[in-house]
Amino acid sequence: MPAPLLPIPVTIDDIRTAHDRVRANIVRTPTLISKTLSDLTGATVYLKFENLQFTAAYKERGALNTLLQLDEAARAKGVIAASAGNHAQGLAYHAHRLGIPATIVMPTNTPTVKVVQTEGHGATVILEGDTFDAAYAHARELEAERGYTFVHPFDDPRIVAGAGTTAIEMLEDVPEIDTFITPIGGGGLISGMAVVAKAADHPIEVIGVEAELFPSMYNRINGTQYPCAGDTLAEGIAVKEPGAITSNMVRQLVDEILLVSERSLEHAVSLLLQIEKSVVEGAGAAGLAALLDHPERFAGRTVGIVLCGGNIDTRLLANVLLRDLARSGRLARLKVRLKDQPGALYALFRIFNEQRINIIEVYHQRIFTSLPAKGLITEIECEARDRSHLDRLIAALKDADYEVSAIELA
Repeated sequence: MPAPLLPIPVTIDDIRTAHDRVRANIVRTPTLISKTLSDLTGATVYLKFENLQFTAAYKERGALNTLLQLDEAARAKGVIAASAGNHAQGLAYHAHRLGIPATIVMPTNTPTVKVVQTEGHGATVILEGDTFDAAYAHARELEAERGYTFVHPFDDPRIVAGAGTTAIEMLEDVPEIDTFITPIGGGGLISGMAVVAKAADHPIEVIGVEAELFPSMYNRINGTQYPCAGDTLAEGIAVKEPGAITSNMVRQLVDEILLVSERSLEHAVSLLLQIEKSVVEGAGAAGLAALLDHPERFAGRTVGIVLCGGNIDTRLLANVLLRDLARSGRLARLKVRLKDQPGALYALFRIFNEQRINIIEVYHQRIFTSLPAKGLITEIECEARDRSHLDRLIAALKDADYEVSAIELA
């Protein structure tokens, strides 16, 4: 049975006040049209580049709005949070700038780079437990023991109001936006944006997006029981339990929640780098992933998408880009059966040359194969202009009586 609806604890005036409070100390990130993405999707697409904040995420807005409302006693004792991501860095940065001691509790398996970055913003980092839940529990214990103020990453009206300032700026820059497509983790960002949308002078549809692996808010709103687990590219919105405050707000203010696959998230991250020349993490690309998956749903609409964060591991980003090139046919690994005799490889390579396909790597397999002793399998990594160019190569190989198959990605 759904939870009873409660009064909305954040008003448009709260968000306007929050914007006045924080605007001098955050980046006024641009909201820009993407002509290429508009042509690709059939919508008029505007992107809000929150990945250009100093800590590369919108989380600074809510953190700063909360810090600025603390009294002197609370400021002197300091703040504490449990986070391994963007909230940790946003809170640490602005707390240090304001002279407020900050302690961040992170799971012991947090990547070293995130620990170092958070410490670099002046926070004390405590590693505790193997999971976020364990780190969260320890942070609440320290809050009680030491009198710290706990700053929740999403389930706090001050955080929601700060996050909502993103939508204030988007509508100031592009008043004609009629649809927000916004990632959902704990629900702070979309809750604040939905308040702004519903207070606008024209109807604005609010669509939330979650990764298929972590549909926690979708479950809460729709009464479903889909599992929340797995290694998602969108770890910034990989939340098992959404907030109580934010769930109530989403239930009343958000029009629909869409789920996107890992493949769609990877494609969106890759497109944003290729088209917009902008590095965006998986969670930040979720809005675009939903638009790409459901172009008919948004055709003809004026869509505003928040690129809510840009903190992605460089090695992971490289893997995402290469996988997307492989799926598009620009990179491929072909498995070809050859006779183990002089000139066999030369004859094969001649066809690659005729088709103007660049060979990157060659792998021979003579031992671990079911072929006769005089047969071998060669795997060739190659680069084509596009899928049709690759298809022409495969057709030419088959015309020359080679057994050839492409190794496909999932």
